[in-house]
Amino acid sequence: MIRISPVRLIDENNKQVGIVETAQALQRAREVGLDLVEISPDERPPICKITDYGKYKYELSKKDSKSRSASKASDMKEIRLGRSVKIDPHDVEIRVNQARKFLIEGHKVLVVQRFRGREMMHQRLGMDRMREIADNLQDVAKVETPPKASGRAMNMVLAPDKPKIEQYKRKVAKEKAALEKEKAEAKAQQAPPAGQTPKDAPEEAPKETAAAASESAES
Repeated sequence: MIRISPVRLIDENNKQVGIVETAQALQRAREVGLDLVEISPDERPPICKITDYGKYKYELSKKDSKSRSASKASDMKEIRLGRSVKIDPHDVEIRVNQARKFLIEGHKVLVVQRFRGREMMHQRLGMDRMREIADNLQDVAKVETPPKASGRAMNMVLAPDKPKIEQYKRKVAKEKAALEKEKAEAKAQQAPPAGQTPKDAPEEAPKETAAAASESAES
């Protein structure tokens, strides 16, 4: 399928051979039981390499998948704090938790606070809320763009802090392991002694009936 000749050849040991005729390069590839793969068709002469074509395609797909994952991770996510500064604290908490999830996944987060009507005169409230959110997320994020006004809104950009995120993940894993251990110990304490089934447990002596107690007293 390589129609241009000559080509710049890289051998099976990844060494530069130089410019050779395509037929010669193909013959060399056959001799070592591999394929001649055109890796840079737009170059003149095109660059070809002696390699396993299946392995080459797999490595290309793996590299492409990694590139797509990196691109996806760098997407900007937006968190809106309602249409007014009068947003319920519980709703703010929900949005903070969502922002945390995005940051741990590797996304940047744009936090948007909107102002309605005369609220524009009290932008300090929005600024205070932005700072509070930044403080709540400081264990996984850093402020990339500080809060700033933009029309009838205030924006802030948070970026994931990888070292802090790794530390946070270790902390969560440690707490989860401790909880699982605590549950296992509690379950073990409730279980019957070794070699004894629930049926083997000693039964309570039957309680004396009122009638029997009365007869015993008369006698």
